[in-house]
Amino acid sequence: MDLTKILAIGGKPGLYELVAQSKNGIIVQALADKKRFPVNATQNVSALNDIAIYTFEGELPLREIFRNIYKKEDGKAGLSHRESSNSIYSYFSDIAPDFDDERVYVSDMKKVLQWYNILQGHGLVDLELSEEEKEAEKEEEAAEENADA
Repeated sequence: MDLTKILAIGGKPGLYELVAQSKNGIIVQALADKKRFPVNATQNVSALNDIAIYTFEGELPLREIFRNIYKKEDGKAGLSHRESSNSIYSYFSDIAPDFDDERVYVSDMKKVLQWYNILQGHGLVDLELSEEEKEAEKEEEAAEENADA
């Protein structure tokens, strides 16, 4: 799952795909309706790959949360972001059991669930590791082997 070109834009609903770069910003395409438009450098743009959820031990990358939902739902859509706050909190406790409930709000959980369902609806969620993740995994294994030796 490669989330480096999937973007969330502050103040705009939904998710967008990075199409090209221009001299004044970037060109994005909405996943929902495929409309393209420019985004200037002053707007708040975040790649989903760079977003993480606070846990008590550190941070859990968004792609890991998406994988947990994918496994829990067998590749189907997750819980709707319009469910009650209690059911969203309970669901999130299942997919990210060690999240920091003092720094992760229900509104954050709703946004994560909404993003997952958008990506799942477009067939962009899978269990495959990106090349970057495969390299990081190899580095971790090498570090563990060196620590054991």
